Amino acid sequence: MDTQLAVICVLTFAINLIGTLAYAARIAGVRTRRIALSFALFNILVLFSRTSNSFLGPFLAKRIETRITDGGGHALYGDFQLVLLSATLAVFVGIVLVPTSQRLFAKAIGYFQEHRSTAKLVLRSASPAGLRTVREAIAPPRLDQLRALVNERGVGWGVLLANCLAQALITVGVAASLYAGYLNPEYRVTASQLSAVINGFATILLFALIDPQLSVMTDDAVEGRVSEALFRRTIVWISLSRLAGTVLAQVLFLPAAQLVALIANHV
Repeated sequence: MDTQLAVICVLTFAINLIGTLAYAARIAGVRTRRIALSFALFNILVLFSRTSNSFLGPFLAKRIETRITDGGGHALYGDFQLVLLSATLAVFVGIVLVPTSQRLFAKAIGYFQEHRSTAKLVLRSASPAGLRTVREAIAPPRLDQLRALVNERGVGWGVLLANCLAQALITVGVAASLYAGYLNPEYRVTASQLSAVINGFATILLFALIDPQLSVMTDDAVEGRVSEALFRRTIVWISLSRLAGTVLAQVLFLPAAQLVALIANHV
């Protein structure tokens, strides 16, 4: 793996890790009863993750151009599979870090509530006291929590499948569209622009079906209609469906790229 590909994989890992950890902000909101503040934090993280995903386009496009110039276009498929694998690893790490991150988010919400300053919060996180808080918050998933996943999920399989599909489309959208430009160089620009259609559809699916379900359940947890344990399990199941979505993205990558390349001929 060369430096260029390593940078792309690291960026992909960071984007997907942040997106996964964002769900822990909802758990922190239920624990602290600071729902509006936790939603603001959740939205910031999700917006950063979903917007930054578009920034991968120039890096991936440069990768394609470099490979073509060097005569290594045949290796592009393997490169993109490594990028998608980075997304899967990031989501897995994010799920493992849910117990730790929800504790950190609870601390951050409390600190912001007291000081009302984003700058102070950022400086606090980089201070010795902030680093000590991170160290004290480290908590791996417990075995009893893993066993409890077989209990009630809190959301139906339809929601989980929809989230899996949406996450797969978001993960594969930019990569498949750019690879389609390699497969169909005559309409390379057209193919690359179709990523906005794929990601737009996936984003609508997330905001229309997934986010409202989580919002309703968050309210139920705050009001005591569902337990915090069930709410945490729901977040884990949503995260697991996201993990499945990144795995599905690896399977869909080549068919999606071929489909985009075909559509580019008729747009």
